[in-house]
Amino acid sequence: MDYRKMKSIIEGLLFVSGDEGIDGRQLADVLELPKDVAVELVLELQEDYVRDERGLQIVEIAGSFQMASIPAHAPYFERLAHTPSRTNLSQAALETLSIIAYKQPITRVEIEEIRGVKSDRALHTLVAKELIEETGRAEAIGRPILYGTTKQFMDYFGLGSLKDLPDSSTFEADLSLEDERMLFTKLDRQLTIDDIDGKRGELPDEDESFEPEEEQFAEVMKENPEPADMEIELPDFLKDDSER
Repeated sequence: MDYRKMKSIIEGLLFVSGDEGIDGRQLADVLELPKDVAVELVLELQEDYVRDERGLQIVEIAGSFQMASIPAHAPYFERLAHTPSRTNLSQAALETLSIIAYKQPITRVEIEEIRGVKSDRALHTLVAKELIEETGRAEAIGRPILYGTTKQFMDYFGLGSLKDLPDSSTFEADLSLEDERMLFTKLDRQLTIDDIDGKRGELPDEDESFEPEEEQFAEVMKENPEPADMEIELPDFLKDDSER
């Protein structure tokens, strides 16, 4: 087993797990290792971080391992949060902020269910920019944090209150109209095909029973009726042997 590679993989798993962390059983399943070996590797990685005086640490909370910043570095994080930033919000941050604005108060898990991806970093960015804040705890297992927008959010977007947000039902209506348009387009195409198939199976009307050649022959016979005494030459195959 390449322990160095395994610890590198664990480091990545801890990073993507965010504040949820990952427990020994999950690590063992992902790495396909015995649980005690997986936990031992995490503890070794934890010691590596301490020995190398890294800017992050690995902590164990309620049986799960997760990455965390060094408490002694907190003053620097506060300075960063209050440093004016010219950078625009990322697409992920904008999506997360929009969801919070319309669905607040809302938990991180609920946000991720809507977006379909993890939103830890987007939430941290929005909190650092003071566009959202913790508004309480949900009455659910683990008492997850509820997020809501701030006064700075209102000022930044020039809103007097949340009632000034564009009506979300407008977006939903547009979506419904689009779905309805697509549905009618499909129905229209299906009806066209059914009409063609139906006509293929229809019998002709009584006045359409003649083929074009038969109709022309009938018209000629009407205009040129045969005389009663007119002799008609029969084909050879219709004549009796005596007539041949």
